[in-house]
Amino acid sequence: MEIRLIKTFQTIVKLGNFQRAAEALQYSQPTITIQIKKLEEELGMKLFERGKTITLTSAGRLFHERADMLLREYDELNSSLTDFIQGDAGVVRVGASEPSASSRLPGILSAYTQKKPKVQIKVKVGTTKELMQMVIDDEIDLALCNQPEPHIELEFHRLMKEQFSLLLPAGHPFAERAEIRMKDLRNEKFLFTPGTCSFRIRIEEMITKKIGKLRHNSIEVASISALKYYVQAQLGIALSPIVAISPPLPGTIIKQVIDMAEGPELGILIKRNSTTLSQINKELIADIKQALTPDPDW
Repeated sequence: MEIRLIKTFQTIVKLGNFQRAAEALQYSQPTITIQIKKLEEELGMKLFERGKTITLTSAGRLFHERADMLLREYDELNSSLTDFIQGDAGVVRVGASEPSASSRLPGILSAYTQKKPKVQIKVKVGTTKELMQMVIDDEIDLALCNQPEPHIELEFHRLMKEQFSLLLPAGHPFAERAEIRMKDLRNEKFLFTPGTCSFRIRIEEMITKKIGKLRHNSIEVASISALKYYVQAQLGIALSPIVAISPPLPGTIIKQVIDMAEGPELGILIKRNSTTLSQINKELIADIKQALTPDPDW
């Protein structure tokens, strides 16, 4: 059933006769008659009673009620498709690992949604390994995460390196120290994220190189975003990406360690040679790059 036939029918009902409908639609009256005859044949029912005036049949009244709804939905679909083509509507499925999921992505998405109010956004939070699989399985379009293991189906675009700092309880003896080195931390009780975490791996590399074996057992906390609360409770100290501990909670203090190495790389993960990224995805990637790199060059 053609939309133009339904529009012709509705115009006839609205204006009361075939002639006025023909003038409004800029058709000849015979064309209008042919269109209505075709519509009635397709439906298998008579829509108008013809005479000195035209009136709707009972089937015509039912079709008139439903046709209004159909035309509205058709117009909404056309509008949605136009918005999508122009990059103003659609669905963005983005993944992020912590601490970026909590500390970086919300601000980026807030600015993005102000520009793109019609875009629907779905956010998934996971580890870098989990996000890798989500991109491969087409569960998400892109991920903001640390550099993953190389994979033939994926490409990683570096944005920045995480910077580490030391988080201490405010009453810790090192809180007033002007200079702290890694070796000074050998007698401390550390709070760590799980062993598969890229931050934990980098921190343990630094400890092995600069300190050796720690003298106290550590405490493992599953969420890097939760570390600061355990430091606040004076359960130990933590080496953490600055973004995860800033601003410091009451009762904690952030200090620099002068010989601390940089953290792992943070970037955007997408499918290799992806041709399916929509315009709205590309614009979100551009916003992430602009927010996290002063001079993005990819």
